[in-house]
Amino acid sequence: MVLEYCGKRLPFTVYVSSFWPGAHMRKVLVREEFCIGCGLCRVYCEAHHAGNDDPLKALKNCAAPHAGGIRIEQHDSLSVSVRCQHCAEPACIEACLTGAMHRLEDDGPVLIDSDKCIGCGTCMLVCPYGAISRDSVSGKAVKCDGCLDREIPRCVSICPNGALIVVDGVREPAISAATGSRPHILV
Repeated sequence: MVLEYCGKRLPFTVYVSSFWPGAHMRKVLVREEFCIGCGLCRVYCEAHHAGNDDPLKALKNCAAPHAGGIRIEQHDSLSVSVRCQHCAEPACIEACLTGAMHRLEDDGPVLIDSDKCIGCGTCMLVCPYGAISRDSVSGKAVKCDGCLDREIPRCVSICPNGALIVVDGVREPAISAATGSRPHILV
């Protein structure tokens, strides 16, 4: 599988069960009462997918970075980080004309094969969360892949208020280092 970012093709190796047992079941929860809409989750996600966890180095030469798959929704004082929820019955997989949108395993994360994606946008139209967007450089669909190459997704590890935490279907929710508390909202 290959990721395209800022016009560059980057190798993407997925380490699932051997790296993080139960990774195929993990999700990122948003605790909206802690989200301040700073956008660090989006910036660091994009940097990570550009091949460098330092956003200044990773995004320096990008004309229009947007390959991470996170957006920030704000309404009045409420802010929420929105990303793919890797649905049990993903409409995006059914709508994909080329088979680019697929699951890694039967109950695994929903991923995009950029070699197959033609940028038609049908997946974007049917996503109930609006979590799929188009990379402005390649024109192809981009979304959260759950950072399967990391033990903890980059957005979770950088969130200054502990608004983002990881849970999975096997273990108890991970405790956020920033706040030491557990989640209650899934977005």
